[in-house]
Amino acid sequence: MNALGVVRSLTGKSWVWRPAVEERIGQGLAQQLDLPELMGRLLAARGVSVADAPVFLDPTLRALLPDPSSIIDMDVAATRLADAVMAGEPIGVFGDYDVDGACSAALLVSLLRVLGCTVYHHVPDRILEGYGPNSEALRAMAERGARVLVCVDCGTSGHEAFAPLHNMADIVVFDHHKSEGAPPPIRALVNPNRLDCGSGLRDICAAAVTFIACVALLRTLRQRGFFAARAEPDLREYLDLVALATVCDVMPLTGLNRAFVIQGLRVMARRARPGLAALLEVAKLAEAPTAMNCGFALGPRINAAGRIAEADMGLRLLLTEDAGMAAALAQTLDEVNKQRQLVEAAVTAEALTLAEAQMDAGHGVLLLAREGWHTGVVGIAAGRVKEKFNRPALVAGITNGVAKGSGRSVPGIDLGAAIIAARQAGHLTTGGGHAMAAGFSLPQEGLSAFHAFMNERLAQAGDLPLSAELTLDGVLGIAGADAALAQLVARLGPFGNGNAEPLFVLPRARVVRSDRIGKDGGTIRAMLEGEGGGRLKALLFRAKEGPLAEALDRTGGAPLHLAGHLRAESWQGRVSAGFFITDAAPA
Repeated sequence: MNALGVVRSLTGKSWVWRPAVEERIGQGLAQQLDLPELMGRLLAARGVSVADAPVFLDPTLRALLPDPSSIIDMDVAATRLADAVMAGEPIGVFGDYDVDGACSAALLVSLLRVLGCTVYHHVPDRILEGYGPNSEALRAMAERGARVLVCVDCGTSGHEAFAPLHNMADIVVFDHHKSEGAPPPIRALVNPNRLDCGSGLRDICAAAVTFIACVALLRTLRQRGFFAARAEPDLREYLDLVALATVCDVMPLTGLNRAFVIQGLRVMARRARPGLAALLEVAKLAEAPTAMNCGFALGPRINAAGRIAEADMGLRLLLTEDAGMAAALAQTLDEVNKQRQLVEAAVTAEALTLAEAQMDAGHGVLLLAREGWHTGVVGIAAGRVKEKFNRPALVAGITNGVAKGSGRSVPGIDLGAAIIAARQAGHLTTGGGHAMAAGFSLPQEGLSAFHAFMNERLAQAGDLPLSAELTLDGVLGIAGADAALAQLVARLGPFGNGNAEPLFVLPRARVVRSDRIGKDGGTIRAMLEGEGGGRLKALLFRAKEGPLAEALDRTGGAPLHLAGHLRAESWQGRVSAGFFITDAAPA
């Protein structure tokens, strides 16, 4: 049923109410937890029971962290790393060039160094080396003396890369990407997504896997008496890295992941890690960081280096203990991110034009490829195409006859599995990923056949609506949308994949004042007034053009139904409510 009768909003979306639960469930939650009825309804709509509510509202690792041994090969990996620590063997760590890879590597390298190990690390160049482990880089660390080589956020399908190295070093993998077939014959492959792993932890990122591995390592060392004469590291100090990776790798923010993010954000707020403190400073984030800050401010800056600059710059930022070095690296990453935005904007504009033609031709999956597109930004472009057309989108750059790209999917359509199937069917040279994102490469001449395969494999995508529905949680009056309510709603966070931020509608609101702020006037700041009285400040980001921006630019016009998020904003110790607009419709 359409919400407020909105079939097509100013952004082209149909508004619907979130499926209702029995009213008595929400009321019961509110009464037993001493919360407003709105909060009870929001909890019930997210499937939270009275018994689960305390852990949902205050998730702790004590309650949710699993026994590391529940993940296959974890005890083998912990034993081998403990042997290396106690014997003083050098260790090599091979990471990935995205945020999850950088955080996983930083976590492991930092802890091993605290334990007294000599640690070498390598992050592959996206263009020159591609994704995943390669024999040359691994061999180089082994030749420097590394007796154990650890791959983080990659390596599950590293059979070819590992084959020449078996006589040089023991290989351990901490990963979370989808697995297929038999694991490579290495010392340990720790991946909850292994086909033979029964841990049930299929929705955690590589940094989370690495953190749990560190728990197992310290447990093994403790059992051997390693800490009898030295202090045991406090692993809680590394949770800022796990939180950042969990958010940026778009893991579901439920269960254990909620605990990682909430506890990790508290660590991040202390700004004890020089690299993240410098990055927060560059991003002009003075208040305590949020999950949104991780996803939209910190993550893109770390990712930028791996996309178009030095691949290991993000890892170096996270590892440095020198505040001056951290400030310099953060400033460089900020500049690189600005360059990335320009490159990405050009690729995205062309990709959207090509996607329009494919939509007209009836494709369920959008595959867009062009000579000269920078492969470091094709994943971002794919995300933009997916958002606009509500279709799985694959975007590739073509260089010397080879198309290399990334894909992004919509909820309910497993892109990673389809990409693996395409590789197994001979359409791809390389390919893999998880449900919502994947990478691939193939000869240029194979693009048409690959596209046909994906259209057939993901035929259900063709039945999706042309734009995603906007699911609303309820109606708010402007007079009641105050700071106290905003702070209560924030208790449902962190918000993201798997735990959507409540989306409210302000019915028949009027824009009584608006102006443009930010770089190039890209943000609209407005003051709203409700029919029943009250005023509420509001913001609309990415508001350069379009019907929504035009409607908010007008003051004193006809009333609007406004959809958005109610958030508590803190400034110099004062908390106020703000409404962050996502859509609107004529009232």
